[in-house]
Amino acid sequence: MSVAEAQTKPLSLKEALQQALKNKSEAIKAKLDEENSRNKIDEARSQALPQINGNAGITYNPILQLSAVPGDLAGQPGKTLLIPFGQKWNSSASVSLSQTLFDKSVFTGLKAAKTTQQYYKLVSRLTDEQVIEKVATQYYQVLVQRQQLVVIDSNIATTTRVMKVIEGQYKNGLAKKIDLDRSKVNLSNLEAQQQQLNNAVQLQENTLKFYMGIPIETPITVPPSALDSIQPKLAMMDVMPDVKKLSDYQVLKKQEELLVLQKEATTAGYYPSLSLSGNYGYTGISNKFPIGTGANWFDYASVGLNLKIPIFNGFATRSKVRQADVEIKKLQADIKNTELSLNLTYQNARTQLRNSIITLNNQKENVALAEEVYANTQNNYTQGLAPLTDLLDAENSLTTAQNNYTSALLDYRIAEIQLIKAQGNLKSLLN
Repeated sequence: MSVAEAQTKPLSLKEALQQALKNKSEAIKAKLDEENSRNKIDEARSQALPQINGNAGITYNPILQLSAVPGDLAGQPGKTLLIPFGQKWNSSASVSLSQTLFDKSVFTGLKAAKTTQQYYKLVSRLTDEQVIEKVATQYYQVLVQRQQLVVIDSNIATTTRVMKVIEGQYKNGLAKKIDLDRSKVNLSNLEAQQQQLNNAVQLQENTLKFYMGIPIETPITVPPSALDSIQPKLAMMDVMPDVKKLSDYQVLKKQEELLVLQKEATTAGYYPSLSLSGNYGYTGISNKFPIGTGANWFDYASVGLNLKIPIFNGFATRSKVRQADVEIKKLQADIKNTELSLNLTYQNARTQLRNSIITLNNQKENVALAEEVYANTQNNYTQGLAPLTDLLDAENSLTTAQNNYTSALLDYRIAEIQLIKAQGNLKSLLN
């Protein structure tokens, strides 16, 4: 659903979640990190491919270096002659190639890059789940507050009708002024609650828009009918999650793999490395510029095999390996704690959901009872069998019961979301 459509049609939870995953910066950045991990693999792979470089240059020697030679060579025995060697202008062009034949750190780096890609995929999935949790929770907070607003509006309409009846009775001498004043005070209190709820709904909707990543000025409508879809589900509490398959746990395990590979890359400092190198170039020398056909040109080439054997670096490699071991042990402690935490979260979510269902059912019964009491009291008051105080009390009790019921609906829905999260099924809300 586009932003324009959001202005004209009711916003479902599924549409809100889709908007959030499409627009929210956290989700976008997580997807970009996942995409960028492929570039990191290419970068790591490049270290195992041939490295080819071209070089060219020209040098002018205004003063040639003098070299000392025996005078015997020039028929001047006993003397030392200083003779300049070389030409005023030198130019060169060459191509060099190097190829790694064996370097443990290079091949470990390639494995680490592939593992990093898997890590960012998991982080992206975890980020999506976090966005879904925020949006779903906020969505139902807006929904319940809107429902409370509907209840207040209904109560205001009912209280207004009662007040008009009392006002008519007062004019006919059948009711006291204090009864009319009490009714007006009750109506005024309901209108104050209505204004507070309107403000709260606006704030909650703005927060929902922020979580969805859409402009704050975009009008949205959360349909009250969505409350009908909230039905307590006891069966879902029996789904025991495998915490090792949850995103939070898998992200940490993938971090552990990366730390192990980092340790391997550090350990590679103990191993020798072998590479092949080659050079081919042309050099020209002349006393005139530009260097042309009159210059002396010659080519050269070389091929080499380079073996590097680490012997002693002041125990630097050993220290780095030990540091890597410590980091791995620290992460393993975090993994163990996370496993316990995820199990605790699941058990708490089950308990909270069970309690929420009990509360929800109780509040539903309370609403039905309060409606019945209010209807009977209103009928008795009309017939002069009950005082206004009883009617106002019954009205306040009904309002309280209705608000408690909508709050219980929110508590249930939030508990349900937490259990779905603990089971690793948050993306099911997109269906």
